[in-house]
Parts: sequence; C-alpha cells; structure tokens
Amino acid sequence: MEMAGPVSSAPRTVEDIYKDYAGRRAGLVRALTSDVDEFYGMCDPEKENLCLYGLPNGGWEVSLPVEEVPPEMPEPALGINFARDGMKRRDWLSLVAAHSDAWVVSVAFFFAAKLNANERKRLFNMINDHPSVYETMTDRKGRENKPGVDNSSKSRHSTKRSNDGKTKNSRVAVVEDGYGDDEEHSETLCGSCSGLYNSSEFWIGCDICERWFHGKCVRITPAKAEQIKHYKCPDCSYKKSSRQ
Repeated sequence: MEMAGPVSSAPRTVEDIYKDYAGRRAGLVRALTSDVDEFYGMCDPEKENLCLYGLPNGGWEVSLPVEEVPPEMPEPALGINFARDGMKRRDWLSLVAAHSDAWVVSVAFFFAAKLNANERKRLFNMINDHPSVYETMTDRKGRENKPGVDNSSKSRHSTKRSNDGKTKNSRVAVVEDGYGDDEEHSETLCGSCSGLYNSSEFWIGCDICERWFHGKCVRITPAKAEQIKHYKCPDCSYKKSSRQ
C-alpha cells in the first residue's frame, strides 16, 4: 500500500503536506466518481473490514486496515463494506465520502503537528480552497442527473475570448478572466503537484502530452501564455533535449 511511509520521512513543509493532501483527496474523489462502479464492486459486505485509502499519487485503494495498534498515522473509517447493501447506493457513497473527508484532513494535520501556528493556518487555507470530497461527489451526481446535460467526453481545450470579442481555441485555461470552465475541467489534475483544478487559479495545457498544469507550477504567467503558440511542459521539453 502506498501510504506516507515512516513519520521520519513524512512531508514536513506546508507545500509538501498540501501536495500529499491534494493527491489523497484526488484519489478519494476518483474512487467515488469516475471509478465508482469499480469501487462499489470491491466493497463486498462478505469480506473482512475494508477501508478506502486515498494515495499521495492521486490513486486509491480498498484494503484491510494496518495491523499496528495504535497505527503510525490516522486510519480511514473501518468496515465501510458492511453497510453497502443495507443502504441506498447514493446514501452509502455519501457516507463513505463524509468519512473520507474526515480522514484526509486528519492525515494532513497529523503531518502538520510540528508546524507553527502561522504555517498551520496557511495549510488550512490551502486545503479549504478545495470543495470537500462529499461536495465534489454530490455536485457531480447532480450535474449528471440534470436533463439535457451532455455527459459525453469533452475536449480539454478551453475557449478563450480574443480582443475583438470572438472566441478561439487555446491550450491555455485563463480562468482568471472568468472564461474557465469548472465543469469541463472538474477532474483535471495538475501534472506537477496533482492538485485538482479550480477556477481561482491560472492553468495551461501541454500540446505534447495533453496534461494540464498550474501556471505557478511551471512558471508561466497569463501574459507569457498569450505569447506561446504551442506550449511544451518541462517533462516534454526535457525528453526532447535528452534525445538530441
């Protein structure tokens, strides 16, 4: 299981802890939305006590709890599978989401124990910029159930307004101007820090690997992005230079 490892090697700075949190949260969201059928099938009530783990790399895992007593770090809710068939599916998933929110925040603040008050406050503010796992799951379900909503896969190219009022396709998601599409990018993860997309930040997409990045993570500003016809992320730039 890809847990955080021993406490001695745990993330220590605000940024490290936030990245760990964002990855785990993304994994939990994925388990309860895009991978929900697979997750549901793994939670057989006939099995032993199962837990849902969000992983730092943005993945998720349904597994037995650790055998250590007490555990080295907070553990998720135990035995989530037992109630699966005794509740409506949506209600059971909502319950799992609520427990997952409590767990992923507790892990972040477990790592933050040695931070000072200002650092803990900054970490809390960074975490609080994201909707909860529960909110993300229920919001997605609500959109899917709305009549007339096209749930087919969409192009990840955002639409940006040019100076003459016309629209043009671009790999740049200039959300600061109000033209970002939360729904279109709701499950997009930053290729650098694994944070989920939100409309308060500037993002840019790589034309080679088609991954999206926080502008701040790849040091691209909105003004600089306007001058780039085809953006190539650091990984793709490195791969090209290493082949030459």
